[in-house]
Order: sequence, then C-alpha cells, then structure tokens
Amino acid sequence: MADVYNYLNCLWALFIFAAFGWAISLIRNNVTHVDSMWSLFFLLAAIVSVLQQTVISNRAMIVLALVSLWALRLCIYLTWRNWGPHEDSRYIKIRQNNQPNFRLKSIYIIFGLQAVLAWVGASSLFGAIGSSIALNIIDTVGITLVIVGLFWETIADWQLSYFKSNQNNKGKVLDTGLWRYSRHPNYFGEFTVWWGFYCIALAAGAWWTVISPLLMTILLLKVSGVSLLESTIIERRPAYVEYIKNTNAFFPGAPKKL
Repeated sequence: MADVYNYLNCLWALFIFAAFGWAISLIRNNVTHVDSMWSLFFLLAAIVSVLQQTVISNRAMIVLALVSLWALRLCIYLTWRNWGPHEDSRYIKIRQNNQPNFRLKSIYIIFGLQAVLAWVGASSLFGAIGSSIALNIIDTVGITLVIVGLFWETIADWQLSYFKSNQNNKGKVLDTGLWRYSRHPNYFGEFTVWWGFYCIALAAGAWWTVISPLLMTILLLKVSGVSLLESTIIERRPAYVEYIKNTNAFFPGAPKKL
C-alpha cells in the first residue's frame, strides 16, 4: 500500500509541475516549452520517489544520477533548439484543431497528458528506486545500456545541429555519421536508454514495469517520433525519398547501397 501512495504522490507532483507549465503558456500564448518540460517530468518523478524512501539504496542513487544526466541534457538541448517566440508547427496544428478555448483546453490536452504519460513512463524508475534487492549483473547491463543510449543520442543530436547550422545544407538530408546507419539515431538512443532503465528495474524485481519501455517505444515509433516526422519531411526534403530507400528507419544497420 505504501508503494501505491508513493506513486500517487509522484503523480500529484507532476500535475503541479504541469499546471506551472500551463500558467507560463497563458503568459506566452505558446505551449512549445512543454517539450523542454518533458524530461523534467521524469526527473521530478525520480526525485519525489527517492525522497519518499525510508532507506535510499545504491541503486536508487544510481538511477537518480542517470535520470538527471538524461533529463538535463535533453531539456537543455530542446530549450536551445526551440528558443524564441515562435510556436512549434505541431502545436500550432493542435491549437487550430481545438478551438475555441484552446488556452483553457491545453491544461489537459498538452500539459496534463504529458504528466500522465511521464508518470506511466517513469514506472521503471519507481520500481528500481523502491527496491531493496542488492545490485547484480542485470543492473550492470541496464546501466551500460543507459550510458550507451545517452551517448548515442547526444552524438546524433550534435551531428544534426551542426549539419543544420550550415546554410549550404538547407533542403539537404544528413546521411553521414550516425545518420548513415539509421534515419533516426537520436530516437534509437532514447529507445536504448529506456530499455536500460527497465533492465535496472528488472534487476530490482520490478518485472511488471515493462509498461515503461513499451510506452516509450510506442511514442518514439508511432506517435511523436518516427511516424510524425516522416509524415511531412518528404515535402520539405525531396532527397529524403532516396534516403529512405538506402537507410534503416530505426535500428542501425549498414546502408543498403554502398
């Protein structure tokens, strides 16, 4: 029963943070900053979960450290990428489709929804943090996956940012570096991170938290990741058609045409 209360307390904390983000959106008339908040939802959930533990285990501290690295990196990167008064085209479309009173509706369409998704997605973190089982070899596998995934997505994001910073590349497709082996190496890195966290939860006995990486995988592949991006990118970059033919969508692999 104590675990249930802990989980609910985390949910309330995320709702409060979501309400704070919503209030900012009313001032700015812009909801794009919810992208920067996304990873912070998970960090907040982990912190609240740790603070509720009677005894804080080594595993809990390791998970908190890893989540902090992941969350702060992603938050800083997305804040830098989205900086400015403009609203992201995804949210402009959502705004248009939910008039009138989108400003009011956004508290649950945008901010509340992200809080709930993050709460469910953080279940692996809860399972790992709340366990008293000693560290074992599966923890090592999980920690390795998280670090590799974090490194992979960081390099992919840096390569893409560097490519876009060159005005000569406008309209072109990045097909070098990690992007030579996958059309979405940044999303693959994210995928690896969350299956790594699940391995740590599994080592802690929380096998049932598999809902966490499954949800994150679905979001990456079918909702806000690959499918959403590729639904419009061909219109903006015709060369992407050839890129699709030669390059794996998600999992890295050798180019089909050398």
